[in-house]
Amino acid sequence: MLRSDFFAVMAKRRITQETFDAVVRENIEEFDMEESEALKEAIEQFESQGVDLSNIVKAVPKVSSEENTEDQTHEVLQALESLKSAVASSASVLDDLRVFTQQCSLGFAQRYLAAQKDAYPTILACCQRATEEKEALSVALAAFSALTDGQPDLLDVEGREFLIGALTAHQTDAALTCLCIRVVRHCCLKHENNRQDLVKAGILPLLTASITRHIEHPEIVREACVALRVMTFDDDVRVPFGHAHEHAKMIVLEQNGLKVIVEAAKAHPANTSVLSELCATLSRLAVRNEFCQDIVDLGGLKFMITLLADGLDCQELVKQVLSALKAIAGNDDVKDATVNAGGAELIVMAMNRHMANAQVCEQGCAALCVLALRKPNNCKVIMECGGALAALQAMKTHPAEVNVQKQSCMLLRNMVARTRDFSQSILEMGAEALISQALTAHRDCGDVGRAALRDLGCQVELRELWTGKKGSLSH
Repeated sequence: MLRSDFFAVMAKRRITQETFDAVVRENIEEFDMEESEALKEAIEQFESQGVDLSNIVKAVPKVSSEENTEDQTHEVLQALESLKSAVASSASVLDDLRVFTQQCSLGFAQRYLAAQKDAYPTILACCQRATEEKEALSVALAAFSALTDGQPDLLDVEGREFLIGALTAHQTDAALTCLCIRVVRHCCLKHENNRQDLVKAGILPLLTASITRHIEHPEIVREACVALRVMTFDDDVRVPFGHAHEHAKMIVLEQNGLKVIVEAAKAHPANTSVLSELCATLSRLAVRNEFCQDIVDLGGLKFMITLLADGLDCQELVKQVLSALKAIAGNDDVKDATVNAGGAELIVMAMNRHMANAQVCEQGCAALCVLALRKPNNCKVIMECGGALAALQAMKTHPAEVNVQKQSCMLLRNMVARTRDFSQSILEMGAEALISQALTAHRDCGDVGRAALRDLGCQVELRELWTGKKGSLSH
């Protein structure tokens, strides 16, 4: 999400759960509506006023006890109150934790409401109390994970210290390790400060060690890989500059992350879910020229080529492999190695197989674009295996997808930038009309589209457009 989009979302009107519930109750009591009708009316009323209801539990509060029929509250809060009572009386909390986790798993609104009513300190207390009891800790961690999903701001210093301590103390326990890592992931997604604080606290060696130690457990490998990848994200719109690049370098240089991930991939040759995550993580770690070559030297390229050939029918896997190939081809030697290994042909085959999927087309064009950059011999291979034709077909199939249009234009430009041998053939495929359509439909295609037309030898018209603002002329 762009920062401007974030602030636009933040500017949307919000209401409290109490306000929403009061309107529902008024509809029932004052206007004699049935519960379902009253709820529907309240939702339509607020949405028509531009109110964001994503944090609102859209349900009629239930009676919390038979003794007090006037006391109505939402089920997630009933579960929370029952849990708090059990904690206060030092009774067993397992059943209450399970009910609370189930309620939080229903949706973000339930989690948000629970957090507003101070669920976090209660859940953290349950986790801390259960440190030495594996079953209790497992149940408490599941609740911790459910509550923090989409709410990373909840994590505090005490919670961070607990997570590091729990991961350290239970390194050999696969189930507890997986639960701890899931909480870490939830707390780091879209939260730069949590990422930095956890990295300083030593989370990276714990994550890579968990993959190596539990390499035969696909769920841990997958979960730890996702957590490592999240550490390289720059997705917190509240922070202008993050440490995504620094974290990626730390994972590779200090934790031998590339070898850890490639070895994990070799251990799960038939698990497409795990392999997709591993490829996605490799993409995030290929941030330096030498890292790209390291991946090849470790057998990563050979593995990805084989994976693409064997998994052409698996759309999600294909998308992630294409993204990984694009990432490592930033290295010029890797470009040649990829093409020599048959990568260009496989990318084109993948695009043709999944032409209806915009993301596969985008990633396929992007990968071919990088392979073609400054490499006339690679352009020849791409042209001969139908890469240009596949890109143009992607433009025809996805005219409304700006990223498909942009990547296709960039690929076509790279194909002819250093040699004009293919210009005529590409134009005969209908490139000029398709690029012109992209220019008309998508403002973001302006520069790349005109550059493609220019390098194809077409006449490019640079028109000045008056925007109506003082001093605003755009080309």
